[in-house]
Amino acid sequence: MKDRGGFLGGDALLFLTSIIWGFAFVAQRVGMESLGPFAFNGVRYLIGAVSLLPLLFLLPGKPAGTSHDAEPSAFTGHVAKKGGTFARVYLPPLLAGGAMFFGSSFQQVGIVTTTAGNAAFITSLYVVIVPFLGSIFGKKVAGIDWMASLVAVGGLWLITMTHGLSMSGGDFLVLVCAFFWALHIIVIGRFASTYDPIRLAMGQFAIAGLLSLVVSLFTEKTDIAGIRSALLPLLYGGVCSCGVAFTLQIFGQRRAKASHASIILALEGLFGAVGGILLLGEPATIRLLAGGALMILATMLPQLWTLLRGLLRSLAVP
Repeated sequence: MKDRGGFLGGDALLFLTSIIWGFAFVAQRVGMESLGPFAFNGVRYLIGAVSLLPLLFLLPGKPAGTSHDAEPSAFTGHVAKKGGTFARVYLPPLLAGGAMFFGSSFQQVGIVTTTAGNAAFITSLYVVIVPFLGSIFGKKVAGIDWMASLVAVGGLWLITMTHGLSMSGGDFLVLVCAFFWALHIIVIGRFASTYDPIRLAMGQFAIAGLLSLVVSLFTEKTDIAGIRSALLPLLYGGVCSCGVAFTLQIFGQRRAKASHASIILALEGLFGAVGGILLLGEPATIRLLAGGALMILATMLPQLWTLLRGLLRSLAVP
């Protein structure tokens, strides 16, 4: 059994990840003033992959598939038995990179027509999507997860439904992206302990970056001037949000279950809203604050319920 210090160390890495991701929403909004969403993602992911090259040579690596202490998954476990070397070496970055590509694409396109705060909070819905996707792969969904989902949906309604029962196109696209980020968390949770973290990070960035650039070639017009104008947001998104934060996520999830990790990572919604207010001058409306409070409560409910049950058991008289 891992010691408690190991779990706390993993939690600290995930918390730092949520801070970096939260402020990345601001960088994405600013960067897309000069670049299309797919070009922005393609360049920042490739920057993220390149930024990890020094670590690849400086840190001792571990061959993929040498450890077996990861959280089991019905789907990935079945493919691993059937696929041999392909499943051990190529499947993890392909799955992670594919989920990253679709998640970031929907997010990046959606954020064009919504605020950084809204996008951050809506993306945080993956915290209640992770348990449900996990149930598909053999993980039981507890009643408290259903309750957290209802609370989060209430927060989403307050944030996005500003004109009756309607949702802006940008809000909807960001909501779709939350499903792919939930899938990404599940994939990372499955392979974090069996795959070298630096190689996994670099692989997923390379795949997501190349896919984004291919789409950009057919849908956008990109020039050197646009890349130069978006250089600072690209560097933050590539080096900090990708190279640093996603790698921290992989290391952090080696010590935490996917459902627990998603609770901590969802705090990016809080930091995204703070970044939008402080750096972009976005309004701190009552609806945004109330909806954000509900979504943060939803992220904490499963953990609070666990703590409450432990306290009641400790107070119970034999």
